Amino acid sequence: MKQGLQLRLSQQLAMTPQLQQAIRLLQLSTLELQQELQQALESNPLLEQIDTHEEIDTRETQDSETLDTADALEQKEMPEELPLDASWDTIYTAGTPSGTSGDYIDDELPVYQGETTQTLQDYLMWQVELTPFSDTDRAIATSIVDAVDDTGYLTVPLEDILESMGDEEIDIDEVEAVLKRIQRFDPVGVAAKDLRDCLLIQLSQFDKTTPWLEEARLIISDHLDLLANHDFRTLMRVTRLKEDVLKEAVNLIQSLDPRPGQSIQTGEPEYVIPDVLVRKHNGHWTVELNSDSIPRLQINQHYASMCNNARNDGDSQFIRSNLQDAKWLIKSLESRNDTLLRVSRCIVEQQQAFFEQGEEYMKPMVLADIAQAVEMHESTISRVTTQKYLHSPRGIFELKYFFSSHVNTEGGGEASSTAIRALVKKLIAAETQRNR
Repeated sequence: MKQGLQLRLSQQLAMTPQLQQAIRLLQLSTLELQQELQQALESNPLLEQIDTHEEIDTRETQDSETLDTADALEQKEMPEELPLDASWDTIYTAGTPSGTSGDYIDDELPVYQGETTQTLQDYLMWQVELTPFSDTDRAIATSIVDAVDDTGYLTVPLEDILESMGDEEIDIDEVEAVLKRIQRFDPVGVAAKDLRDCLLIQLSQFDKTTPWLEEARLIISDHLDLLANHDFRTLMRVTRLKEDVLKEAVNLIQSLDPRPGQSIQTGEPEYVIPDVLVRKHNGHWTVELNSDSIPRLQINQHYASMCNNARNDGDSQFIRSNLQDAKWLIKSLESRNDTLLRVSRCIVEQQQAFFEQGEEYMKPMVLADIAQAVEMHESTISRVTTQKYLHSPRGIFELKYFFSSHVNTEGGGEASSTAIRALVKKLIAAETQRNR
């Protein structure tokens, strides 16, 4: 009986509006969070914004002042840490604005303009609605679209999508079948698992009589790393293709789009403020939150102290309720910032070669890698890296940008699909320059 009671209490805690608020704050972009906090400041007299010019420790303020008043109130117990690491589909919202790199000076803090009104996900969902899916397959398709990043790649394994459906009658073959239909949507190659998969999907749409089609498929399937490294001599040897045939096959590959999702760029521009600042200090990469991007909140002690002196029960209840809401919001904001900082530091630690040498040195990294390192669920990592931006000497990047699948090399190692795309882009640029 005792165990059953504890289970019911745990479930009740997980579904409280306050905890739902904590998860929702974790998903919001900086601009959305600013709007949310501004609305809270306008509607809750127990909240006030800390003057950024004053050196005030928010945590110390809460402990020494706010909690003194709270101790006199009958209110729900607040946990030390909010359980943000949870998977709550009921409050999950899809949609990811685009984010790319730029050239900035380290001391500058620019804003980034991106096309976000109609996202790739919006465009894909429009096609889902126009496709004759069954109800089950439409639900699978929606989950797949939610898992596609701005470049058009699938960011989670199909097994995770199957598990998220929560239906034992659905098997992996059905998920795979729906995925193949989406991969034929416009732009072709979207929802690919990796670069090789993306290029092969696009090749599959060519007429079978297309010259050099089989040669191009052979290169992509078995020797993509050699192509990325511009190692034509070895390519000729292992594929047994003559130089002129190899050149034609490479030209066909160069006509493909390694990032099909980025072809969808519509809508009004939106300005993005970096959430995280990355700098190199004394030979080490440091990560800190952009403290200027989010208002700092505290309890208004004048109104909080009026609770015990309220003239009637109605006034007292109003103050109690708003004080509790204010405390939860501040706690949720602290948890969001802590989670964002932990994940960002882990990402930077894993991708130091990128910050030192550029995109070609990006390491293969998936959500599970960071989730394991910070001991959180993959869904939490997905939330905290969506619509969150990092400013570094190399530019501004969405945190999701640093995740990419791996491609096995002929030497038995692994290469990031992002690094390979960068090498392919470099190859194409070199070929274009040489042909001028």
